[in-house]
Amino acid sequence: MPNINVTNRDTLKFNLGGEERVLEFTPSAWTVLEKRYLRKDENGNVIETPLDMFRRVANNIAMADKFYGATDEEVAKTEEEFFKMMVNLEFLSGMALRNAGRKLQQLSACYVLPIEDSMESIYTTLKNAAFLHKTGAGIGYDFSKLRPRDDVVKSTGGRSCGPVGFMKLFEYSCATIVYNAATRRPGNMGILRVDHPDIEEFITTKRDNSELPNFNLSVAVTDKFMEAVKNNDTYDLIAPHNGKVVKTLKARQVFDQLVDSAWASAEPGIVFIDEINRHNPTPHVARIDATNQCGEQPLLAYEACNLGSIILSRFVTSGKDGKKEVDWERLAGVVRAAVHFLDNTIDVNNYPLPQITEMVKNNRKIGLGVMGFADLLIELGISYNSEEALQVSEKVMRFINEVGHQASADLAKGRGSFPNFKGSIWEKEGYKMMRNATVTTIAPNGTTSIFANCSSGIEPLFSLVYIRKNILDKDQEFLEINPVFEKVAKDNWFYSKELMEEIAVKGSIQDIEGIPEEIKKVFVTAHDIPPEQHIRVQATFQKYTDNAVSKTVNLPNKAERQEVENIFRLAYELGCKGATIYRDGSREAQVLNLKKA
Repeated sequence: MPNINVTNRDTLKFNLGGEERVLEFTPSAWTVLEKRYLRKDENGNVIETPLDMFRRVANNIAMADKFYGATDEEVAKTEEEFFKMMVNLEFLSGMALRNAGRKLQQLSACYVLPIEDSMESIYTTLKNAAFLHKTGAGIGYDFSKLRPRDDVVKSTGGRSCGPVGFMKLFEYSCATIVYNAATRRPGNMGILRVDHPDIEEFITTKRDNSELPNFNLSVAVTDKFMEAVKNNDTYDLIAPHNGKVVKTLKARQVFDQLVDSAWASAEPGIVFIDEINRHNPTPHVARIDATNQCGEQPLLAYEACNLGSIILSRFVTSGKDGKKEVDWERLAGVVRAAVHFLDNTIDVNNYPLPQITEMVKNNRKIGLGVMGFADLLIELGISYNSEEALQVSEKVMRFINEVGHQASADLAKGRGSFPNFKGSIWEKEGYKMMRNATVTTIAPNGTTSIFANCSSGIEPLFSLVYIRKNILDKDQEFLEINPVFEKVAKDNWFYSKELMEEIAVKGSIQDIEGIPEEIKKVFVTAHDIPPEQHIRVQATFQKYTDNAVSKTVNLPNKAERQEVENIFRLAYELGCKGATIYRDGSREAQVLNLKKA
C-alpha cells in the first residue's frame, strides 16, 4: 500500500532586508524541491536550501544584463529584484529553478521539432528529441506531413507505417532510452491534421490507456472542418505527400469519433489550428503547425519558449475599507521584473541545437502566465462559478498583458527588437519596437504550483480535501487540505477531522450540512462548476494572451458525451485556441483523486 501522509506545513525562517520572514512548505512541496529543484551531490544528497536555490537562479539570470552594458552594481540590483519576487513566491519559472546556474543550463520547457516525409527527417528528429528529453524538455510534433499507413514507398516498394506507427517509435525512445537519464519525465505532443487520411486511427489510438503513455494527442481542427460539422457536410482527406484526395467523409462522423474518444479516455484534445495562425506573431517567417506538450505554446519548427508564472493569490491586500482587493501597483512591478527575467533567460540559455538557437533568438518568445487564480477568487470572496469571476479574469489578464507588452517594448529601447520584428504583427499594429514576439502564455504549472502551495494555472480547485499521488514517487500519497479552507473552517468553528475525511470522499461541500451557505458559494470545486463556465474562463484569459491557454475542463465520471461535444463547440465559438476535457476516472492513473469511502 502507498504511504499516505497528511499534509502539514514545515516552515523556513529567514531574514530579508532586516525583516524576519517565514516560508511554509507542505510535504508535497518538499518532495518536489528535493526531487526536482534543489542541487544534489554525486551521491544524491541535497546540498542547497530553497534560499540557496533562489539566490543561484537570481544571480545566474541577472548576469545576462552584462550583455547589454550593465555595471556590476546594476546587475546586483537586478539580482536582488529577481531574488525577492521568487522568495516572496510572487513569480516562479520551473526550468530556471531546476537548471539556472548549473552545468546543464537548459531553461526552456517547450519545444517543437519538424517531421518531414522522409526517413532522414524522421530519424534526425528522433535523435534530436532524445537529446532534448534528457534535459527535461517537452516536445511537440506535427505528424501531418507523413504519408498514410500502407501507402507505397516508391524507393523501396515497401509500405508506410503511417503517423501513428512512427509515434510509437518516438514513444519507445522515451520509454526505454531517455526515461532513466532525463532530468524529468519526457513529454510529447503528437498532432495530426483532421484532413489526414489516418485521422480515424489517430483519434482512437489512446482509447487503450496503455498506448503512447508519454504522448498527449491533439487533432489540428480547421475552420473548414468545423463549418462542415455545423452544416452536416462532407470533407476531404488529403494525402500530404502528393496532395491527392484519397477519401471523403462525413465531418459529423469524425467529430463524433473525436467526442467519443475524449469522453472515454480524455484524448485526443483539440487545437484550432486556423485560430492559432490568425494570431501567429511572425506569419512572414513560417506557419505554426504544432504546440508544446500541454498545448499552451504554439511554436514554429525548431522554436522554444521560456515560461514563468505570477502567483496571483500573493497580490491580495486589504483596502481602506477593509475589503480585499488586488494590489495593482505591486503586481505591475512584478510583471515588469518577470518580463525582464524571462528575456534574460533567452541569453543565458544553453540550446542543444544550432537551429533552435537561431529560431529562438530571432523571435525571442517568452510566456508569462499566472497560477493561483482560483485562490485569488477565494481570497476576494468570489465564486469561480459566477459572472464576477469572468470580470476578474478579464481585468487581471488584460492588466498583465498590457503591462507585459509595455515592459517588452521598454526593454527593446535598450536591447533592440527581436530580429524578425519587421513584418511581424507588432509592426503592423503600429508598434515601433518590441523585444519579444510573444509575451504571455497560460501554462498548467503542475509541480511549480505544488511547490508554491497554490492552485494550478487558472484551474478551479479539484477538491478542498483530496489525495495527491506524488508524480515523482508513485508509492507516496498525500492527503491535501486547502490551506485557505482549513483556516476558514477553523475560524468559523466547523472544522473537524471527520469533516475533512467526508470532503475527501465527496469532493465537494455543497451537500454537506453544517457549513454556512456563504462559504459554500465561494469554495466551489471543479465538478461543482458547469462545463460552460470552464470554457468561458478559458476564453476570457485567451482574449489577453499572446500564445494559448492550458485549461482542462474537469467533468464528473457520470458526465454524458453530449457535454464533451458542447465543450468543443463552445470553445471554438468563443475563440479558444484549443480544448481539453478530463472525465474523472476515465484513465487508469490520475494525479488528483478523491478518497475511497
